Amino acid sequence: MTTPLKIGDRAPEFNLPEGAGGRVKLADLKGKKVVLYFYPKDDTPGCTTEAQGFSAAAADFAAVGAVVVGVSKDSVARHEKFKTKYDLALLLGSDADGSVCEAYGVWVEKSLYGRQYWGIERATFLIDADGALQRIWRKVKVNGHAQDVLAAARAP
Repeated sequence: MTTPLKIGDRAPEFNLPEGAGGRVKLADLKGKKVVLYFYPKDDTPGCTTEAQGFSAAAADFAAVGAVVVGVSKDSVARHEKFKTKYDLALLLGSDADGSVCEAYGVWVEKSLYGRQYWGIERATFLIDADGALQRIWRKVKVNGHAQDVLAAARAP
């Protein structure tokens, strides 16, 4: 078990496939704030609401020098369908092997109706321009979350 990440820690590196054969890498985003949010599954009610919230605020995030990156274990093809269906203006990285989820400590044991299973904890990490963790939200409630993160991203 790895030590949980805390504010001030270096953000773990990521290098994930993203639509149209591209990749999204933390190293390439140096000098910008990065909103890295983890969500369980494309095209499900909570995940869609969360993605639409971040997408609606995309221009506001860009205005404060922040890039929004969503991550789940869904495939690039599934991400592309999701982005197209809801006209999402964000980067969606495919963490098919779960290594980035594990590095950020969001691959956790969950319980639903008494059944135990492993899945992605909805969590968001705000990474500063130097690659350090500035804020961490765990067990996120989606309504209003994008605006909370935007307010934190606006802070110096």
